[in-house]
Amino acid sequence: MSTPPVGVPTCYRHSDRETYIRCQRCERPICPDCMRDASVGFQCPECVAEGRRSVRQAKTAYGGVISANPGTTSLVLIAINVVVWVAIVASGGSDSPLTSWLAVHLWGICQDGDVGFYATQQVCDAGANASWIPGLQEGAWWQLVTGSFVHVQPWHIGMNMLALWSLGPLVERLLGRVRYVVLYLLASAASALSVYWLGSEFSITVGASGAIFGLLGAALVAGWKSGADLSVFRTTIVLAVIISVIPGVSWQGHLGGFVGGALAAAILAFAPRGQHRALVQAAGLTLLGAVVLAGTLLRTLTL
Repeated sequence: MSTPPVGVPTCYRHSDRETYIRCQRCERPICPDCMRDASVGFQCPECVAEGRRSVRQAKTAYGGVISANPGTTSLVLIAINVVVWVAIVASGGSDSPLTSWLAVHLWGICQDGDVGFYATQQVCDAGANASWIPGLQEGAWWQLVTGSFVHVQPWHIGMNMLALWSLGPLVERLLGRVRYVVLYLLASAASALSVYWLGSEFSITVGASGAIFGLLGAALVAGWKSGADLSVFRTTIVLAVIISVIPGVSWQGHLGGFVGGALAAAILAFAPRGQHRALVQAAGLTLLGAVVLAGTLLRTLTL
């Protein structure tokens, strides 16, 4: 391979290639293999990569990255709920050990085959084939979140997933994907905490409705902050109140989820704009999560 004459410009990456084309940004000589189309002329690979890094991602009004498809996260949440529901139905429904492990309940459950009943671990261990499943009071704090993914009846999961699909993409569009997921989980935990304090000590609470009420609270707070017309939620609010007072429905979970979602949205919406906005939001949401855990611990100590 011949070497270009002295004084002839050569590609900065391939010194054996003569070229008279220069990068439009850094003006270094570039050969055809190193040329990258630009809005004007050509750029070198390094300048193209640097330009991509410097392009700022579009943000929501509250600092989150705008989702290319705001429905994707809700579809993932729906898929998780459906998978858990299928597993529960296939393993015994309301008598499934999965229900006892994942649902929100205060006291430990002794699972003997397909039958579960409240009992202390000592009593349960006396049974030959029995296994003991702890409740919140015994430290099963994962139930603060997992309870919102548990459904037994087809109509229950159907109604909740329809509501999630109605509200979820809206909230993700307002907040961004990561903030939406964090808010959903915090609302789930706040819902379980409310049940822990206000519900019956011998109830088992399941369902995503607490988290969905959190999405409703978040949508109202974000809409109010942006000056949107909240009258569009009037029918939704009326239906939510009616559903909450139906016997057998956990109004405690709905209330806790709504408050948790509204508080999380307020932290995101009212964080001061500026360089440290994301840090302030993260600190606020972390503090809210810590309050939920502290409330759980306090309730445990009072039982």
